[in-house]
Amino acid sequence: MTVCVVGHSSPDTDSVTSAIAYAALLNAQGTDAKACMQCDADGLNPESKLVLDRFGLAAPEAIADAGGKQLALVDFSDIAQGPANLGDGEVVAIVDHHKIGDVTTNNPILFRAEPVGCTGTVLNKMFKEAGVEIPKNVAGGMLCAILSDTVNFKSPTCTDDDKAAVAELKEVAGVTDTDELFMDMLKAKSAVDGVPAKDLLFRDYKDFDMKGNKVGVGQLELATIDQVTAVRDELVKAMEEVKADGRHSVLLMLTDVVKEGTDLVVISDDPAMIESAFNSKLDGGSMWIDGMMSRKKQTVPNLQEAFGC
Repeated sequence: MTVCVVGHSSPDTDSVTSAIAYAALLNAQGTDAKACMQCDADGLNPESKLVLDRFGLAAPEAIADAGGKQLALVDFSDIAQGPANLGDGEVVAIVDHHKIGDVTTNNPILFRAEPVGCTGTVLNKMFKEAGVEIPKNVAGGMLCAILSDTVNFKSPTCTDDDKAAVAELKEVAGVTDTDELFMDMLKAKSAVDGVPAKDLLFRDYKDFDMKGNKVGVGQLELATIDQVTAVRDELVKAMEEVKADGRHSVLLMLTDVVKEGTDLVVISDDPAMIESAFNSKLDGGSMWIDGMMSRKKQTVPNLQEAFGC
Protein backbone atom coordinates (compact mmCIF):
# COMPACT_ATOMS: atom_id res chain seq x y z
CA MET A 1 0.00 0.00 0.00
CA THR A 2 1.27 3.46 -0.88
CA VAL A 3 1.98 5.66 2.14
CA CYS A 4 0.26 9.05 1.86
CA VAL A 5 2.53 11.69 3.40
CA VAL A 6 0.30 14.56 4.45
CA GLY A 7 0.57 17.77 6.45
CA HIS A 8 -2.04 19.66 8.43
CA SER A 9 -5.21 21.32 7.15
CA SER A 10 -4.86 24.84 5.73
CA PRO A 11 -1.38 23.78 4.63
CA ASP A 12 1.51 26.21 4.88
CA THR A 13 4.86 25.98 3.13
CA ASP A 14 6.38 23.69 5.77
CA SER A 15 3.41 21.33 5.62
CA VAL A 16 3.53 21.16 1.81
CA THR A 17 7.28 20.87 1.33
CA SER A 18 7.69 18.45 4.23
CA ALA A 19 5.19 16.11 2.57
CA ILE A 20 7.24 16.32 -0.62
CA ALA A 21 10.54 15.84 1.21
CA TYR A 22 9.48 12.95 3.43
CA ALA A 23 7.84 11.14 0.51
CA ALA A 24 11.14 11.51 -1.39
CA LEU A 25 13.09 10.11 1.57
CA LEU A 26 10.71 7.17 2.02
CA ASN A 27 10.87 6.33 -1.67
CA ALA A 28 14.67 6.47 -1.59
CA GLN A 29 14.57 4.00 1.32
CA GLY A 30 12.34 1.56 -0.54
CA THR A 31 8.90 2.51 0.78
CA ASP A 32 6.29 3.43 -1.81
CA ALA A 33 5.10 6.89 -0.80
CA LYS A 34 3.44 9.95 -2.31
CA ALA A 35 3.16 13.55 -1.15
CA CYS A 36 -0.38 14.68 -0.31
CA MET A 37 -2.07 17.79 1.05
CA GLN A 38 -5.48 18.72 2.38
CA CYS A 39 -6.50 21.01 -0.48
CA ASP A 40 -6.19 21.12 -4.24
CA ALA A 41 -3.49 23.11 -6.00
CA ASP A 42 -5.74 26.15 -6.32
CA GLY A 43 -6.20 26.16 -2.54
CA LEU A 44 -2.52 26.63 -1.79
CA ASN A 45 -1.52 29.93 -0.21
CA PRO A 46 0.41 32.39 -2.43
CA GLU A 47 3.73 31.78 -0.68
CA SER A 48 3.56 28.02 -1.19
CA LYS A 49 2.62 28.49 -4.85
CA LEU A 50 5.64 30.75 -5.31
CA VAL A 51 7.95 28.19 -3.68
CA LEU A 52 6.69 25.30 -5.80
CA ASP A 53 7.03 27.39 -8.96
CA ARG A 54 10.47 28.73 -8.01
CA PHE A 55 11.94 25.27 -7.55
CA GLY A 56 9.89 23.32 -10.07
CA LEU A 57 8.13 21.15 -7.52
CA ALA A 58 4.84 19.44 -8.32
CA ALA A 59 1.98 20.19 -5.92
CA PRO A 60 1.16 17.23 -3.66
CA GLU A 61 -1.94 15.19 -4.44
CA ALA A 62 -5.15 16.37 -2.77
CA ILE A 63 -6.48 14.10 -0.01
CA ALA A 64 -9.72 14.64 1.91
CA ASP A 65 -10.41 11.27 3.55
CA ALA A 66 -7.93 9.12 5.45
CA GLY A 67 -10.15 6.06 5.70
CA GLY A 68 -8.43 2.85 4.58
CA LYS A 69 -5.13 4.58 3.86
CA GLN A 70 -1.65 4.35 5.34
CA LEU A 71 -0.48 7.79 6.35
CA ALA A 72 2.70 9.51 7.43
CA LEU A 73 1.92 12.79 9.15
CA VAL A 74 4.23 15.77 8.83
CA ASP A 75 4.07 19.09 10.68
CA PHE A 76 1.19 18.02 12.97
CA SER A 77 -0.06 15.27 15.27
CA ASP A 78 -3.49 16.66 16.25
CA ILE A 79 -6.58 14.80 15.03
CA ALA A 80 -8.41 18.10 14.45
CA GLN A 81 -5.76 19.13 11.90
CA GLY A 82 -5.87 15.90 9.90
CA PRO A 83 -8.00 14.63 7.02
CA ALA A 84 -11.49 13.33 7.71
CA ASN A 85 -11.73 9.85 9.25
CA LEU A 86 -8.12 9.87 10.39
CA GLY A 87 -9.05 7.24 12.97
CA ASP A 88 -10.07 4.88 10.14
CA GLY A 89 -6.65 5.12 8.52
CA GLU A 90 -3.33 3.71 9.70
CA VAL A 91 -0.76 6.24 10.82
CA VAL A 92 2.66 4.69 10.22
CA ALA A 93 4.95 7.66 10.95
CA ILE A 94 4.95 11.21 12.32
CA VAL A 95 7.61 13.87 11.78
CA ASP A 96 6.91 17.18 13.49
CA HIS A 97 8.22 20.17 15.41
CA HIS A 98 5.11 21.03 17.47
CA LYS A 99 3.80 19.77 20.80
CA ILE A 100 2.68 16.15 20.75
CA GLY A 101 -0.99 16.03 19.82
CA ASP A 102 -3.78 13.50 20.34
CA VAL A 103 -3.20 11.11 17.45
CA THR A 104 -2.89 7.55 18.75
CA THR A 105 -1.80 4.33 17.00
CA ASN A 106 -2.35 0.63 17.54
CA ASN A 107 1.25 -0.27 16.72
CA PRO A 108 4.67 1.26 17.34
CA ILE A 109 5.61 3.80 14.67
CA LEU A 110 8.46 6.10 13.75
CA PHE A 111 7.73 9.25 15.72
CA ARG A 112 10.18 12.11 15.44
CA ALA A 113 9.43 15.50 16.95
CA GLU A 114 12.11 18.03 17.80
CA PRO A 115 11.95 21.50 19.42
CA VAL A 116 13.13 23.34 16.31
CA GLY A 117 11.58 26.02 14.15
CA CYS A 118 10.50 23.87 11.21
CA THR A 119 9.75 20.29 10.22
CA GLY A 120 12.11 20.84 7.29
CA THR A 121 14.96 21.08 9.79
CA VAL A 122 14.08 17.67 11.24
CA LEU A 123 13.85 16.16 7.76
CA ASN A 124 17.24 17.61 6.81
CA LYS A 125 18.73 15.61 9.70
CA MET A 126 16.83 12.48 8.65
CA PHE A 127 18.19 12.66 5.10
CA LYS A 128 21.73 12.97 6.44
CA GLU A 129 21.29 10.15 8.94
CA ALA A 130 19.94 7.90 6.18
CA GLY A 131 22.81 8.80 3.86
CA VAL A 132 20.36 9.96 1.20
CA GLU A 133 21.15 12.99 -0.93
CA ILE A 134 18.43 15.62 -1.04
CA PRO A 135 17.31 16.45 -4.60
CA LYS A 136 18.10 20.05 -5.52
CA ASN A 137 14.49 21.13 -5.95
CA VAL A 138 13.40 19.38 -2.74
CA ALA A 139 16.21 21.16 -0.86
CA GLY A 140 14.88 24.47 -2.21
CA GLY A 141 11.44 23.74 -0.84
CA MET A 142 12.81 22.73 2.55
CA LEU A 143 14.98 25.87 2.65
CA CYS A 144 11.97 28.09 1.99
CA ALA A 145 9.95 26.33 4.69
CA ILE A 146 12.60 27.03 7.31
CA LEU A 147 12.90 30.68 6.29
CA SER A 148 9.11 31.01 6.41
CA ASP A 149 8.54 29.21 9.72
CA THR A 150 11.38 31.06 11.49
CA VAL A 151 10.46 34.39 9.83
CA ASN A 152 14.01 34.61 8.48
CA PHE A 153 15.41 33.70 11.93
CA LYS A 154 13.36 36.38 13.76
CA SER A 155 10.90 33.98 15.40
CA PRO A 156 11.57 32.82 18.98
CA THR A 157 11.11 29.27 17.64
CA CYS A 158 14.33 29.58 15.63
CA THR A 159 17.25 27.45 16.80
CA ASP A 160 20.86 26.95 15.82
CA ASP A 161 19.74 23.73 14.12
CA ASP A 162 17.46 25.75 11.82
CA LYS A 163 20.29 28.11 10.92
CA ALA A 164 22.62 25.19 10.24
CA ALA A 165 19.99 23.53 8.03
CA VAL A 166 19.56 26.73 6.00
CA ALA A 167 23.32 26.96 5.49
CA GLU A 168 23.39 23.38 4.20
CA LEU A 169 20.23 23.48 2.10
CA LYS A 170 21.06 26.74 0.32
CA GLU A 171 24.20 25.09 -1.05
CA VAL A 172 22.27 22.07 -2.31
CA ALA A 173 19.51 24.26 -3.77
CA GLY A 174 21.91 26.71 -5.39
CA VAL A 175 20.53 29.74 -3.52
CA THR A 176 22.99 32.54 -2.82
CA ASP A 177 20.81 35.20 -1.15
CA THR A 178 18.33 33.86 1.40
CA ASP A 179 17.31 37.37 2.50
CA GLU A 180 16.15 38.16 -1.03
CA LEU A 181 14.36 34.82 -1.23
CA PHE A 182 12.59 35.49 2.07
CA MET A 183 11.43 38.94 0.94
CA ASP A 184 9.98 37.44 -2.24
CA MET A 185 8.14 34.92 -0.08
CA LEU A 186 6.92 37.61 2.31
CA LYS A 187 5.53 39.68 -0.56
CA ALA A 188 3.57 36.66 -1.73
CA LYS A 189 2.48 35.64 1.77
CA SER A 190 1.27 39.11 2.73
CA ALA A 191 -0.66 39.82 -0.49
CA VAL A 192 -4.28 40.51 0.45
CA ASP A 193 -5.75 42.50 -2.44
CA GLY A 194 -8.75 40.78 -3.95
CA VAL A 195 -8.62 37.82 -1.57
CA PRO A 196 -11.90 36.97 0.25
CA ALA A 197 -11.73 37.56 3.99
CA LYS A 198 -12.43 33.94 4.90
CA ASP A 199 -9.62 32.80 2.61
CA LEU A 200 -7.27 35.20 4.40
CA LEU A 201 -8.39 33.86 7.78
CA PHE A 202 -7.75 30.28 6.65
CA ARG A 203 -4.48 31.07 4.87
CA ASP A 204 -2.60 29.86 7.95
CA TYR A 205 -5.16 28.61 10.45
CA LYS A 206 -5.37 25.80 13.00
CA ASP A 207 -8.02 24.54 15.41
CA PHE A 208 -7.05 23.35 18.87
CA ASP A 209 -8.93 21.38 21.53
CA MET A 210 -8.49 23.13 24.87
CA LYS A 211 -10.21 21.22 27.67
CA GLY A 212 -13.14 20.43 25.39
CA ASN A 213 -13.25 23.93 23.93
CA LYS A 214 -12.55 24.35 20.22
CA VAL A 215 -10.26 27.33 19.69
CA GLY A 216 -9.14 28.54 16.28
CA VAL A 217 -5.97 30.56 15.72
CA GLY A 218 -5.08 32.07 12.36
CA GLN A 219 -2.05 34.11 11.42
CA LEU A 220 -1.31 36.59 8.66
CA GLU A 221 2.32 37.64 8.38
CA LEU A 222 2.45 41.14 6.91
CA ALA A 223 5.06 43.68 5.91
CA THR A 224 2.83 46.23 7.66
CA ILE A 225 -0.51 46.00 9.50
CA ASP A 226 -1.84 48.74 7.21
CA GLN A 227 -2.13 46.12 4.48
CA VAL A 228 -5.35 44.81 6.04
CA THR A 229 -6.93 48.11 7.10
CA ALA A 230 -9.42 48.09 4.23
CA VAL A 231 -10.54 44.51 4.90
CA ARG A 232 -10.42 44.48 8.68
CA ASP A 233 -14.20 44.61 9.14
CA GLU A 234 -14.59 41.73 6.67
CA LEU A 235 -11.98 39.73 8.57
CA VAL A 236 -13.85 40.21 11.83
CA LYS A 237 -17.09 39.13 10.16
CA ALA A 238 -15.39 36.01 8.82
CA MET A 239 -14.06 35.25 12.31
CA GLU A 240 -17.57 35.62 13.75
CA GLU A 241 -18.93 33.18 11.16
CA VAL A 242 -16.21 30.65 11.90
CA LYS A 243 -16.73 31.01 15.66
CA ALA A 244 -20.46 30.40 15.24
CA ASP A 245 -19.59 26.94 13.92
CA GLY A 246 -19.07 25.54 17.41
CA ARG A 247 -15.96 27.36 18.57
CA HIS A 248 -15.31 28.97 21.95
CA SER A 249 -12.86 31.48 20.50
CA VAL A 250 -11.29 32.51 17.22
CA LEU A 251 -8.09 34.56 17.22
CA LEU A 252 -6.32 36.11 14.27
CA MET A 253 -2.68 37.13 14.58
CA LEU A 254 -1.92 40.08 12.32
CA THR A 255 1.84 39.87 12.58
CA ASP A 256 3.97 42.80 11.49
CA VAL A 257 7.26 41.22 10.44
CA VAL A 258 9.09 44.56 10.30
CA LYS A 259 7.90 45.85 13.69
CA GLU A 260 8.17 42.34 15.16
CA GLY A 261 4.84 42.25 16.93
CA THR A 262 1.23 41.16 16.50
CA ASP A 263 -2.13 42.85 16.52
CA LEU A 264 -4.20 40.02 18.04
CA VAL A 265 -7.85 40.14 16.97
CA VAL A 266 -10.17 38.22 19.29
CA ILE A 267 -13.71 36.86 19.05
CA SER A 268 -14.48 34.86 22.19
CA ASP A 269 -17.11 33.63 24.63
CA ASP A 270 -14.78 34.83 27.39
CA PRO A 271 -12.75 37.86 26.28
CA ALA A 272 -11.52 38.47 29.83
CA MET A 273 -9.84 35.06 29.90
CA ILE A 274 -8.09 35.81 26.61
CA GLU A 275 -6.92 39.14 28.04
CA SER A 276 -5.54 37.36 31.11
CA ALA A 277 -3.74 34.85 28.88
CA PHE A 278 -1.69 37.64 27.34
CA ASN A 279 -1.69 40.09 30.24
CA SER A 280 -3.17 42.78 28.01
CA LYS A 281 -6.45 44.57 27.37
CA LEU A 282 -8.60 44.43 24.28
CA ASP A 283 -9.24 47.74 22.58
CA GLY A 284 -11.87 47.57 19.88
CA GLY A 285 -11.61 43.78 19.76
CA SER A 286 -7.83 43.54 19.44
CA MET A 287 -4.60 44.07 21.37
CA TRP A 288 -1.06 44.78 20.24
CA ILE A 289 1.50 42.36 21.67
CA ASP A 290 5.05 43.48 21.13
CA GLY A 291 7.46 40.70 20.16
CA MET A 292 4.73 38.15 19.36
CA MET A 293 5.80 36.33 16.19
CA SER A 294 5.00 32.67 16.80
CA ARG A 295 1.63 30.96 17.17
CA LYS A 296 3.32 27.77 18.34
CA LYS A 297 5.51 29.28 21.03
CA GLN A 298 3.83 32.54 22.08
CA THR A 299 0.10 32.19 21.41
CA VAL A 300 -1.05 28.60 21.86
CA PRO A 301 0.87 27.92 25.12
CA ASN A 302 -0.65 31.04 26.74
CA LEU A 303 -4.12 29.93 25.69
CA GLN A 304 -3.54 26.40 26.97
CA GLU A 305 -2.50 27.77 30.36
CA ALA A 306 -5.57 30.02 30.48
CA PHE A 307 -7.86 27.09 29.65
CA GLY A 308 -6.13 24.91 32.24
CA CYS A 309 -4.83 22.38 29.72
